[in-house]
Formats: sequence, C-alpha cells, structure tokens
Amino acid sequence: MPDPGPGGSSGTSVVIPAVATAQEAMSAFTPAQLKWQAAPPSLPPGAQIVVLEGNPAQAVPITMRLKFPAGYVIAPHYHPALEHVTVLSGRFFIAMGETLDKSKGTALGPGSFVVMPVGMRHYAWTTAETIIQLHSVGPWGITYVNPADDPRGSGSR
Repeated sequence: MPDPGPGGSSGTSVVIPAVATAQEAMSAFTPAQLKWQAAPPSLPPGAQIVVLEGNPAQAVPITMRLKFPAGYVIAPHYHPALEHVTVLSGRFFIAMGETLDKSKGTALGPGSFVVMPVGMRHYAWTTAETIIQLHSVGPWGITYVNPADDPRGSGSR
C-alpha cells in the first residue's frame, strides 16, 4: 500500500478504499458492515483501518477508524492537519513530546476525546485492543520525529 501523503517521508499518496465514497446521500453503517484492512505502512504493523468518509489522500473531510492491538506503540510524530480523535473502545494513551515516555501519558477510555493541533509532536500506545475514530481534513499524513522510527523505512511491510 502506498504511503499516506504529505508529512510522510516518501511524499507519495495513499489510496484506501472507503466504505463511503460520495456524499450524495446519507451514509449509515453497522459495525458488522465495516471492512477492516491493514493500515497503511506509515503506521507500525498490526493496526487495521476502515475509512468511513472521504479519501485520506484528497483535501476533503475524512472519518476513519483505527484498530490497534494491545501493546501497540506509535512513536513520536505529528500530522499536517488538525485531528479530532474519539476513543470508541479499549484504552488509548497519548502524550505530547518528541521522546516516548509512558510515564507522561494520559489514559483515555471509551467516550474520551482529544484534539491534536497541526504539527503537535505526540505519541500514543495501547494496553488493550483499542478502536479510535479520527476526523480530519485530508490529505492525511504522518511524520515521525525520528526518521528511524518510521516503519516505511524498516522493510517490515
């Protein structure tokens, strides 16, 4: 799968099939209708994604869900656009900074909400399988503070 665009180290775009591709009519989905797939290679292996609205590679509103396994870690990074994140299930930890330090995290359970400003350096991890819902305006991208943390350079996918 290609890289997710601006902010990413290779500068290519991601094309992730969306459950909803047009806003010409109302879109409604039950959890059983969601088709989870491997997240793009800009995220460490193990994450899954489903795009509910928009195309993350385009400058349009997007809504995505991300599912992370227990023990998942996203190294310090930032995004090129404002992000609104709601925790739907599990336990999601987030902290600000350029160095991963789990003693500084905020634990977020179901129903919790966080807004990440453009360029805010942060990192995240889970202690249980966790699903978050992310709202933003594309193109979506991620830049790791330390390029060595970028999974696109690790050959893991």
